[in-house]
Amino acid sequence: MKVFNITDIDGFFKVIDKCEGRVDLVTGEGDRLNLKSKLSQYVALAKVFSDGVIEELELVAHEPKDVERLVSFMYNGK
Repeated sequence: MKVFNITDIDGFFKVIDKCEGRVDLVTGEGDRLNLKSKLSQYVALAKVFSDGVIEELELVAHEPKDVERLVSFMYNGK
C-alpha cells in the first residue's frame, strides 16, 4: 500500500509499534526495511523526511489487522 502526506510522524511510528506483524518499508530500489525495528525507523526518517512531512511511502503489512490499523491512521489520524 502507498501512503501519502504523513504529517504526524510520531503518531505514525506509534501505530507501526502497535502492529502485531511485520511492516516493511519498500525503498525505491526495492529493498525492504522492517519498520518494527527502531534502527530501520531512523533510517526511514533519514531517507524520506523533509519539511516535517513524509510525502510518500510504500508499505507492506503482513497482517490484515495491521492493514486496518494503518488505513485508520491515514484516514482518522488514530
